[in-house]
Formats: sequence, C-alpha cells, structure tokens
Amino acid sequence: MPFKKFIEIGRVVYVNYGPEKGKLCAIVDIIDQNRALVDGPCSGVKRQEMAFKAMEITDFALKFCPSAPARVVKAAWEKSDVSKQWAETAFAKKMDRNAKRAQLSDFDRYKLMVLKRKTNKMIRIEMGRLRNAARKAAKK
Repeated sequence: MPFKKFIEIGRVVYVNYGPEKGKLCAIVDIIDQNRALVDGPCSGVKRQEMAFKAMEITDFALKFCPSAPARVVKAAWEKSDVSKQWAETAFAKKMDRNAKRAQLSDFDRYKLMVLKRKTNKMIRIEMGRLRNAARKAAKK
C-alpha cells in the first residue's frame, strides 16, 4: 500500500496559487478544516493563514511544536535542509524546466524544435536497425 501524505503540524507544503505561488512553507498550526497557519522563513512566505485548497502537500515534514515562532521553524527548516531536498525532486525539476521554456524566444523555440527533429530521426533509424537485426536473428 503506498504511503499516504496527510496534513500535520510541521508538514512542508507547496503553494499552488495566490500571491505566494511557487513557494514552499510549513504548516505551523491548523485553524479549522479549511485553513492552516503557515510560515516559510527561508522561502519568503510571511506567517499567514492559507486555505488547504491553495496548498499541495509534499513528502517533507519538520519537527516543532504547534504555533512555534518563526526562529524555531527556520532552525528546523535549515536543520533538515528542505530547500536542497526540494530542488532534487522531480516536481521541482519539472517546474524549473517549464519556467525556462516560458522564457524562450521564438528563435530559441525554433532551434529546440529542429534539435528534437534530429534527435527523433536518429532514434528512429537506430530502432529500425535493432528491429531488423532482431528479425534476422528470429529467422535463423
């Protein structure tokens, strides 16, 4: 059975939309079933209440007591090195790649298209050779 992530104090979340979109923060306290108090001392998110709809739960969790001050959250964040671990996740890499592609000019997109065509052509040729070799080996 796969691991199920759940909302808890200390859970690191990714902000999906709003003014803090794209940043990480930690749940400091749970207000009610729809909102939580979050703080992101190392990512620039000030302590504020945020709807669970605006967050995506990550696999990372910090250990601190409920309603901990920002200095405690910051110390736990730096101790567990969340920023570095986040940068190594596939989701963060995908977000970086999409941000880079959004910054491309028309000519850069054209060059990328040409490069993809060349790469795919080489792959097709090599796969054809392997397929033909496999067919010859199967006939013998």
